[in-house]
Amino acid sequence: MPDGSAPEPVAPPASGEVAALVAVQSTVGTPAVIEVARAMSHFGEHAQGWVAISALGALVMPKRRRDWALVGVGAVAAHAAAIAIKLVVRRKRPHHPAVAVNVGTPSALSFPSAHATSSTAAAMLLCRATRSRLPLVVVPAMALSRLVLGVHYPTDVLAGAAIGAVVARTAGCFASPQKETPK
Repeated sequence: MPDGSAPEPVAPPASGEVAALVAVQSTVGTPAVIEVARAMSHFGEHAQGWVAISALGALVMPKRRRDWALVGVGAVAAHAAAIAIKLVVRRKRPHHPAVAVNVGTPSALSFPSAHATSSTAAAMLLCRATRSRLPLVVVPAMALSRLVLGVHYPTDVLAGAAIGAVVARTAGCFASPQKETPK
């Protein structure tokens, strides 16, 4: 360099999961989608939104109070499981220059996504409480939001969803027996 300074380091091209993350962000990462993803992030932080929905459902539907309470308990248990795994795995969040980080995070640890974990558990348990499969639409939406925000790798959200499903199935063992709904 003519001025004696060292050249700026050049980042390697995005590959693997980073390339997939960049592709998601460049395909669907519009300002409106980023804002929705941020709102979802705040809702899912520490499973707080799921606990609030659980409490509201338990108040409004007292005959299904146990099922609604299980939504909150399952979401918190899933979140705790994700945090415990993060502390063991210690995978750092995406940090490639091509990845835009669009929200703050409470830690630098990435695997698994606690949002995907608690949201999957809550959605599966909400299916039981509402007697509908509609809550499951939240699972891919929350997973995609974590990629759009640039705070997780694809395998983080996939693993989170899988762990959340296991937690929900386990929590479901403590639920009241379901009655058949007339067809």
